[in-house]
Amino acid sequence: MAMEKLISVLFSKFILLLLFLDVTNACGLQLGFYSGTCPNAEQIAYAVLYKYISRDPTLAPSLLRMHFHDCFVRGYKAEKEAFPNLSLRGFHVIDAVKSELEKKCPGVVSCADILALVARDAVFMIGGPSWDVPTGRRDGRVSIDTDALEQLPSFTANITELIKDFSAKGLSVKDLVVLSGGHTIGIGHCSSISDRLYNFTGKGDTDPSLDPKYASALKEKCKLGGDNLKTVEMDPGSFRTFDEGYYSNVAKRRGLLRSDAALLDDVQTRTYVQLQSVTHGWTFAQDFGASMIKMGSVGVLTGNQGEIRKRCAFVN
Repeated sequence: MAMEKLISVLFSKFILLLLFLDVTNACGLQLGFYSGTCPNAEQIAYAVLYKYISRDPTLAPSLLRMHFHDCFVRGYKAEKEAFPNLSLRGFHVIDAVKSELEKKCPGVVSCADILALVARDAVFMIGGPSWDVPTGRRDGRVSIDTDALEQLPSFTANITELIKDFSAKGLSVKDLVVLSGGHTIGIGHCSSISDRLYNFTGKGDTDPSLDPKYASALKEKCKLGGDNLKTVEMDPGSFRTFDEGYYSNVAKRRGLLRSDAALLDDVQTRTYVQLQSVTHGWTFAQDFGASMIKMGSVGVLTGNQGEIRKRCAFVN
């Protein structure tokens, strides 16, 4: 009787395990997808990327952002000309990785997977966390510039709009605040914050949510009527290092963009910001990897869907 009960319990746990595996692989991605068709795919991508990042670490935030944009919309070529994507850099890096993989494993590794792997490795190369990237994505056959305009979260969005945009992609409020932490690296343009500094409500005023000292410092760099292409650091003092400094700045009302400041307007996002600020990023690295994996599964094409592009900028 005891043995039958034990067998029954083990069988139940086995069924639960199968259900769990089915859920985790529901999107069709898996670790080591290329182990049989291109065993060294990840190592090849890493080696090519390292040549670029070692010479220019500032490419890392652009490559991370590129993966983010790719997850929220569908294509590549037409979307590159969409307004939110005009400031993206690093397409040549993706093309270089693709070219090398095509030499070793022609027609096997998708551009979508390359973006996911490069984003992970770029973050790691500048001191950030690493995470396992499930692969098996296929490339889309559709690329429309208006998709980027309509689907990418805006840097001027308030917290309600941000939560709605992320929810539409199956991402939680926690994913929103965690992935916002990617702003710990990179730069922003004066044009993106001009209204916050000089004309927030149309009356020549400054955004009251900005720390006054920080606003004054920004005005020194971004003069009224000055060069809108001039840049400022997203995370002053450590914008080239992937760390928790972003949350410390946001907690002090020193988030550069409206969308950064908005994280203080919701109890869940505000609590997370304060936790990472006080604990010096206690869970940030782990959380970021988990949310990146989740984001990397948004709207993926697998199996016989889509295609494997020969050149990332063009549908076959």
